[in-house]
Amino acid sequence: MESGQSNFDEMHGRGDTPRLPYRKYQEWFAAEDTARLNRKSKEAETFFRRTGITFNVYGAEGANERLIPFDIVPRVISGREWARLSRGIEQRVRAINAFLYDIYHRREILRAGRIPVDLIAQNEAFLPQMIGVAPPGNVYTHIVGVDIVRTGEDEFFVLEDNARTPSGVSYMLENRETMMQMFPELFSRIRVQPVSDYPKNLRRSLVACAPAACSGKPVVAVLTPGIHNSAYFEHAFLADQMGAELVEGHDLRVVEGRVAMRTTRGYTPIDVLYRRVDDDYLDPLSFNPQSVLGVPGVMDVYRAGGITIANAPGTGIADDKAIYSYMPEIVEFYTGETAILKNVPTHRCSEPDALAYVLEHLDQLVVKEVHGSGGYGMLVGPAASRREIATFRKKLEARPRNYIAQPTLSLSTVPILTKKGLAPRHVDLRPFVLVSPQGINITPGGLTRVALKKGSLVVNSSQGGGTKDTWVLEE
Repeated sequence: MESGQSNFDEMHGRGDTPRLPYRKYQEWFAAEDTARLNRKSKEAETFFRRTGITFNVYGAEGANERLIPFDIVPRVISGREWARLSRGIEQRVRAINAFLYDIYHRREILRAGRIPVDLIAQNEAFLPQMIGVAPPGNVYTHIVGVDIVRTGEDEFFVLEDNARTPSGVSYMLENRETMMQMFPELFSRIRVQPVSDYPKNLRRSLVACAPAACSGKPVVAVLTPGIHNSAYFEHAFLADQMGAELVEGHDLRVVEGRVAMRTTRGYTPIDVLYRRVDDDYLDPLSFNPQSVLGVPGVMDVYRAGGITIANAPGTGIADDKAIYSYMPEIVEFYTGETAILKNVPTHRCSEPDALAYVLEHLDQLVVKEVHGSGGYGMLVGPAASRREIATFRKKLEARPRNYIAQPTLSLSTVPILTKKGLAPRHVDLRPFVLVSPQGINITPGGLTRVALKKGSLVVNSSQGGGTKDTWVLEE
């Protein structure tokens, strides 16, 4: 799909006059020398490389380290737009937490017939080990990333919910840091809401979820699978910014009913473990016995109230794209309100009528795996070749329950800087949400991911996308 007038451009709307949120930026940009801006763009790349802001891409030849391209034209959101988005995000995250508590306890939503029982019972992300377990403060999703797309002035859709281990927050913070270093004059001219207090808020939020066994100042640690993980930079960055320990599975063991980390003074108990390891690898005694990334016995300690695991085991079911299709019902069931943020219309391929429709319209739809992430395992029908569609058709017919399908939305565009000047590219937005018994904190803005190829709808960094700084205006 080529970018054009059919798309809503966030800087210019559907015409040539800059929209109100972008006016001050446009005035500044018009007075700038394009050659200087292109030099600044190169400087930004050098800064990211020097700081070590890279991620690993896995392919046939193993993992390669890659720099995520950064575009220096910010995405600007007005205070009014953000206020509405924030209300919708908060409503959705409250509903997800209530849903998770319910399905691991009384299962009222299943008894009410609002969601098919099979969708939970046969879901590999549902953990029977969590039945009857109440996490400290009843918080399941301590950190949530909600992926949002825009199709018009007031048209926002949630594309997916990331309730397991959402990543990308380090890029949000480094993008802002880079922009402030390169263009300090812009931030004195335009009042942008800050994002730099995210690590402090993350620590405060995690500490507020300390378990009953905690005595004194809570000890927080970040559990990483190690340096070969694609998001290792982020794990190390957040541990450093929070003043928390960065640990791997082999640094931890269960000592006298607590999970403790090895230090120069012996083993010290951990109160809150911010894990960036998937459920399956968390505890070889409860899940995958081959795992060397987790801690043997951590689930027993967790169930006994000896540690808080963030996010809670079993939250992955809220990431499931088949569950996503029921989110409007989930929001209404637990909040008594209509969902403020809309879902993208979704065909569940597990249903025979929906499957028949999807197979007939594969060239027009985006088909995704229900447990997929990162842009892998999906078909973008309008951009696919006949051969790709034919291959995918066989996969879909063999395992229909594994897929959902959605129409290709006309995603909004935001300009990027090219050698010839500004050019529109498609974007999405991942705001980051912190949940604790004290309340919900949403960082103003989030990570804007941008498809750098003309006409492309795929914004994932693993698939060649880049990032932008996201500005939420003070007013």
